[in-house]
Amino acid sequence: MNIEKLTKEVRNVPDFPIPGIQFKDVTTLFKNPAILHEIVDGLYEIYKNKGITKVVGIESRGFILGPLLAVRLNAGFIPIRKPGKLPAAIFEESYEKEYGTDAIQIHQDAIDSDDIVLLHDDLLATGGTMQAAVRLVRKFNPRKIYVNFLIELEDLKGRVGFPSDIQVDSIIKYDI
Repeated sequence: MNIEKLTKEVRNVPDFPIPGIQFKDVTTLFKNPAILHEIVDGLYEIYKNKGITKVVGIESRGFILGPLLAVRLNAGFIPIRKPGKLPAAIFEESYEKEYGTDAIQIHQDAIDSDDIVLLHDDLLATGGTMQAAVRLVRKFNPRKIYVNFLIELEDLKGRVGFPSDIQVDSIIKYDI
């Protein structure tokens, strides 16, 4: 992957969703088919030999690359959603974000103990959302959990909050 090219394609949106936040808009990466292929191919290369059986995408931008990567890895795709969106029995985790409190949910039958899970989201900032996702997935006692982000805001040190047994990868890294 040409990380410099990818970095330049990400749009910065000041003061979104609230004043003081510099939002990293990844939709600019997805509109170009060559760049989208490059990202999916690059992610595939990282995880192709890990035995991934389920890719879990975090609402909503994790629903873009998550299924594409699941198809490449011959794995299933599992959505983690905001409250009230899943129709069957769920597990829920609350967490603090850099600009508020939120919760996420997963179906109680989404993952098996034999699964090797890759959690994917677009951005690692403080890590609250993905740490809650890891707590949800651990309820299933899978064989292994991997975590991946398209973008990491390194100065916020979000990766510090993950257990040492979880490999955390990010593609594009920014100092903010």
